[in-house]
Amino acid sequence: MASHRKPKQRSLTSSTARAAALLALTGAASATLLDGTGHAENRLTPAQVKAKVDQYQRQAEEATERYNGAKDKADKARAALDALRDQAARRTTRLNAARNALGAFATAQYRSGTIAPALQLALSSSPGQYLQRASLAERAGNRQAALIASVGRQERKLRQVRGEAADRLAALRASQTAAAHHKRTVQQRLAAADRLLDRLTLEQRQRLLAAQDGDKAGADGTASPTAGRAARAVSYAYAALGKPYVWGATGPHGYDCSGLTQAAWRAAGVALPRTTYTQIDAGRRVTRDQLAPGDLVFFYSGVSHVGLYIGDGRIIHAPRPGAPVRVASVADMPFAGAARPA
Repeated sequence: MASHRKPKQRSLTSSTARAAALLALTGAASATLLDGTGHAENRLTPAQVKAKVDQYQRQAEEATERYNGAKDKADKARAALDALRDQAARRTTRLNAARNALGAFATAQYRSGTIAPALQLALSSSPGQYLQRASLAERAGNRQAALIASVGRQERKLRQVRGEAADRLAALRASQTAAAHHKRTVQQRLAAADRLLDRLTLEQRQRLLAAQDGDKAGADGTASPTAGRAARAVSYAYAALGKPYVWGATGPHGYDCSGLTQAAWRAAGVALPRTTYTQIDAGRRVTRDQLAPGDLVFFYSGVSHVGLYIGDGRIIHAPRPGAPVRVASVADMPFAGAARPA
């Protein structure tokens, strides 16, 4: 009879049930927040779609700057790790050579010296020669002691270098993980924006893109008079007009916002850091009414966007995916600060 009974279903433990519920809630929230596929968004007006698309694109740019920072840290950690590994290899070679020399000393000592020094003197036919050899042996012993101390120092230094390499490897992996996370965020936000745009009719989409492209005005203008490094940076930015926005790119075929400003000042012989939130501290801060061509102008509360000032209240910047490098007004976006590279 027992063999015909149905096997009992195993019930979930309370912790497993809580975990399953949490995962389900997290998944649902992510689907709504990241892809914009919530039911409410099916009823958005074109104006609301534009606001949502702008929000997603702004979030994508913020994630892009975090990605740039994490990638920059990973690149530096990788370079430092490679240098430490090279150093460890060289130190290992020197240590092995020192150990071999120490082994040669030990072998020679074993082969030559089992007779007590007093007996060797008594048996020697030439006490003078014996004393000379004893003096040489003492100096050899001193060299041996010095070699032993050197081996110990080299072992300690090698352990230190290997420890530093392990720390750099951990930093590299952490930065790579962070970069991958921010990359996924960028892709999710941009995909969410594209899905919203796909819901519009062709006419609605054209009107929305035309509204977004309102900052094209002045793209054929000329830079205000300037000289020196700032002039070279501005000239580079003008040459980049029309090139595509490519997140994570520093040229020459495409740029993100901080990639463009970094490349422009690099052409002028000045090394700027990679991200907006580090570039703002790379030079002397200036106020909005002090702006001069070549200055870096930052926007939004999170300092997530930057352009290069060219005079007459205008900047050249890489706006967002789908919008090429262009001229815009400083007044088009919320001003967050400005800096003048040295």
